[in-house]
Amino acid sequence: MPTEGELFALVDELLVGAPTLPPPAERARLREAAGATQADVARALQTTLKTVKNWEAGRSHPRPPRLQAYIRLLDGWAAKYPAAETSSEPEAASGESEKPLAPVPAAVAPAADALAAGRPGAVKSPETPAPTPPAPAAEVPSPLPVPTVRPVPPVPNQVPAVHAPPVPAGRAATPTTTTSVPPVPSVSPVLSVPPVPSMPAPVPVVAPAPSTPWRPAAQKAAPAKPTAVDPRFPHGPLAVLDGDGTAYCVGGIMLECPATTIPELVDWTLGESGIGAPRLHRNGKDSDPLIALTAAAAVRFGLPERLEGFEARRSLRLPDDHPVVKQITRAKWKLTQRGFGPWARVYRPAKAGQRQCVQLAVLSWDALDPRAWGDAADLGPAELARTLGLYATRVITPRGSTAVSGLELMTAMRPPTRAVRDDATGEWVQGHNPGSLGTRPVDPAPPEAPAEHPVAQGWKGGFLDEEAYQWVRDPKLLSDAECLLPWAVGIDINTAFLAAAARLTVGLGEPARVERPAFDKKRPGSWFVDLSHVELDPRLPSPFTPSGERPEGPAWYATATVAYAVELGYDVHPVEAYVRDETGAYLDPWHDRLKDAYVATMADLGVTKDLDEHAFLAAMERHKSLDPGLAAVLSAIKSTVKGGIGKLRERPQGRHYRDGERWPALERPTWRPDVRAAVISKARVNMHRKMLNTAKATGQYPLAVLSDCVVYASPGPSPLDFLPRTGDGTPVPGTFRLGPGPGLAKHEGTQNMAWAVDLMEQGYNPARHIKGGDAVMDEGE
Repeated sequence: MPTEGELFALVDELLVGAPTLPPPAERARLREAAGATQADVARALQTTLKTVKNWEAGRSHPRPPRLQAYIRLLDGWAAKYPAAETSSEPEAASGESEKPLAPVPAAVAPAADALAAGRPGAVKSPETPAPTPPAPAAEVPSPLPVPTVRPVPPVPNQVPAVHAPPVPAGRAATPTTTTSVPPVPSVSPVLSVPPVPSMPAPVPVVAPAPSTPWRPAAQKAAPAKPTAVDPRFPHGPLAVLDGDGTAYCVGGIMLECPATTIPELVDWTLGESGIGAPRLHRNGKDSDPLIALTAAAAVRFGLPERLEGFEARRSLRLPDDHPVVKQITRAKWKLTQRGFGPWARVYRPAKAGQRQCVQLAVLSWDALDPRAWGDAADLGPAELARTLGLYATRVITPRGSTAVSGLELMTAMRPPTRAVRDDATGEWVQGHNPGSLGTRPVDPAPPEAPAEHPVAQGWKGGFLDEEAYQWVRDPKLLSDAECLLPWAVGIDINTAFLAAAARLTVGLGEPARVERPAFDKKRPGSWFVDLSHVELDPRLPSPFTPSGERPEGPAWYATATVAYAVELGYDVHPVEAYVRDETGAYLDPWHDRLKDAYVATMADLGVTKDLDEHAFLAAMERHKSLDPGLAAVLSAIKSTVKGGIGKLRERPQGRHYRDGERWPALERPTWRPDVRAAVISKARVNMHRKMLNTAKATGQYPLAVLSDCVVYASPGPSPLDFLPRTGDGTPVPGTFRLGPGPGLAKHEGTQNMAWAVDLMEQGYNPARHIKGGDAVMDEGE
């Protein structure tokens, strides 16, 4: 007997006419134009590679329900990659948006949508998705008005751009369309962007006609699949706005913004600019457009060039009676509770499913923290737009600090809700998305909470202490042979927290207390157990404490820490535990996106996975000096990892806070100190396992450890002088291995061994200073 979904598909076919496929050769051309492989299509439609090959060869044809999904995929590609452009006249804009489509079965819709959006094979989700509900009206934007334009003269190669006189008021450019996407504003560029030598710069070209935005060809350091432009957001996810009204967008596009007040800027951004980014997950939301204001632009809109005060930088904001804040209120716009600070969100409550929000970043108010973004704030507007745009494309459109962006990326990749059909009414409603943290905040178990948390008030049973290493070996345990070695060499684990998040099972729901439980390494939670009986060489730090000191009695540990004691061959007998029955690899899509971003950016800087160890070390010596913009993106990605993990346990802020009071972060479903503890516990255990295996292979022991940096005595100044090797010269399995990927090692710094011993005898940590400065603890705070 056919299912309801199959019957609906057949009825829809009668309503819209029999679905037809393009010729086999066209099917292959569209796929290749989108940069997708046959394997990508097979994975999206949940069929075999051989079947897709037969479809493209014309030997067979798909049957429902894959037929409708395949047609939808090819139609989406056909709109973006027409077979030939024989005329400059615009094509009909009704196309796909007006053509009813048969419902796509739940099993194939997510991946097919991802491919049609130019993200081949991007959808990975352990849950079984619900059928795709009808798209809300907000998803089909109306044609945008044509903004004021400026004429663009031809720009000679390597000649700095000079702004042309503006078109007199009231004049508008004649709109023309050269692509087959739905109509968008024909916004003319103000001028071409001059090439920036320090970044993969656009190739200088003669500017096109004034009615078409200029997209200079980009030099790419690493090959990548072509990314389709969402027709709703033709000008990318963000713009850097300068004081003369020029908005620098991604890809070298330059728009003229006529706004002179913040409300006008918000209206222009949402109504005319074509700026924004599509959702990262089919159940998620589109990213809000970001407008970064230079110092001159801030002054243009009536903002102070600098925002100063006695409070910490994060709490600085305009007073409620400031003229700009009053303008926003009079225009019926709202600010979030943080007010108008370095990162301000201006919004109106959503109506009919349409979200209205613009993110503003005031660069001269230190919106781009140099600890995360390096010298990005010093870049010119065009180069900064490319830098921020690359981060937005590879990670997420910045929504505040990199810590905030890291936390929001978790939600964007694992949305808390999805559309489900109400059995009683038959209508689509919001339901829980399996594998997510949901919409309701969950209080931690008392030992998992910080001491100021309400659930910890009166708790006397001790607290979980899963933090990063900060350990120095007792100088008395140094051998004469070690002290006679000339060098102390530090190696650092690339994005250690990100590597620890990979395939990590964490609790998703509320904790449940269990007495005398049998330990289960597959069960995430917190365990009260005595590990003081575990005997290890004193020249190694203890794997169970951040200080590296041996435990003195029962204490609380995350699952990964207790599991490592079992791995070392010791029996464990927990006294009690707080465990979670609903579990999942919540961080997996977050990990995958950040790993891809990190590896791709390293490759753009010349550090690729195919380099041998000598070439890798040489590339790492120079990679940060090659390109300031890319170096800023790399720094921001690493800070996004650390900050995102730290935000899972955000502490109360403000001098008026009192212990036992709830603070705003507790109302987030993503306030999960147990998840943070699980990541750091696994990272610390991973580090200890490598140190232990190195000691077994070579008899070498670390001098000091700080988070993900470890220092060894060495006969030479390079890591290659002490890292263990097999007989054929390859790294010993389970030890430190050099390379650009997360979890692999890189050279952190080299100093004289006498210098390291002197620091150790004074009680200082050589790992903190091995680079020649004062390192920052990567402890996820």
